[in-house]
Amino acid sequence: MFVGCSLGVPPRQPEVLLGMLHSQTGPLGISATSLRDIELHALERINAAGGILGRKVVARAPDPRSRTDLFVRRAKQLLEAEPVAVFGCWTSASRQAVLPLIEAARKLLFYSVQYEGNESSRYCVYGGMVPNQQILPALDWLLGKDGGGRKKIFLVGSDYIYPRTANFIAKKYLAAQGIRPVGEAYVPLGDRDFSAVVKKIQASGADCVLNTVNGDSNLGLFAALAAAKVDPAKVPVMSTSIAEDELRSLLPAEVKGHLAVSCYFQSLATPANTAWVQGFRDSFGYDRVTGDPMEPDWCLLHLWKQAVEKAGSFETEAVRQAFRAGLEFAGPGGTVRLDPKTQHTTKYCRIGRIRGDRQFDIVHQADGPIDPDPYPEIAFPGWSVDWTKGGITRGAEVDVHGEV
Repeated sequence: MFVGCSLGVPPRQPEVLLGMLHSQTGPLGISATSLRDIELHALERINAAGGILGRKVVARAPDPRSRTDLFVRRAKQLLEAEPVAVFGCWTSASRQAVLPLIEAARKLLFYSVQYEGNESSRYCVYGGMVPNQQILPALDWLLGKDGGGRKKIFLVGSDYIYPRTANFIAKKYLAAQGIRPVGEAYVPLGDRDFSAVVKKIQASGADCVLNTVNGDSNLGLFAALAAAKVDPAKVPVMSTSIAEDELRSLLPAEVKGHLAVSCYFQSLATPANTAWVQGFRDSFGYDRVTGDPMEPDWCLLHLWKQAVEKAGSFETEAVRQAFRAGLEFAGPGGTVRLDPKTQHTTKYCRIGRIRGDRQFDIVHQADGPIDPDPYPEIAFPGWSVDWTKGGITRGAEVDVHGEV
């Protein structure tokens, strides 16, 4: 007797679960909700085309509410449900809190946000920009002719791992060129009172600002800059975590003329990008926008799909073995390659100037994709990573996280 199928029709393959850990509320909801949405959009298309290995992929996406403690709790709940992989986290604090649980469960975490580097795990795939792909090229541009030859740089960031480590690398890089920042300030994530910080920027004589503030704190930063009448033509702010999604909540009059460094902008004029933007809007509404890290997230999910299909299995170790082929995916922002030695991806570096319509004019674009260097020699001399030799090394093998 056959149950649940007809003669001659193969039984339906069981669904597989994909975990998602993205804040939909709290200070990071302004940014992270779109990562959940672009992943759901990708799964809709993948499932409509037959799924992966003939199996439908379903998602579970609890809300960690921008709280590190809830990221841990939600991760535990997700892992109890036995997902095939987890996509998620925004801040480095949340990623580092979740990663030990992921490693213990021998699952894969796919992380798509730009971060400070100085980390590697065999159970994490990093799709965002690291400093040698984002911050250092941005500094080169600011110091060069096209960026105005600026030398008086003020560093402002949220007070957690990414901004402090990224600015440490920036200071090392600038010092090698005989330049010292004119000031540095940090505010707690979620704070919006930047009046004191802006006074410091003005008093320092800065001719530009490198901004590593995250989440809705940027609303307070740019409101304070505008209130103090800081002219972006004279003191431009170069942001590492401002994309089209954040611009939806920022007043154009407060941000127009300032800059952002990213791997992708919605205004990129290519047929592939136009089609991708249209597809997302068809599913989620014409008022929605695309940006970084949505585009890296889309690429990561499809690189995972490629690896699963190459391995013929959703099993973690089989998928990791498939990474060694050096997988590539033609994303909306250009073809990206997964580096099997570091489990980071190549990136295009682009600099955009904010327009009055909440989009960017692309004013600079790297000649080609930049290879990832999670441990830039300028900041971490002697460190390297090579999975074929066991992971992070500094003369001798060290622990998998490569703590400095």
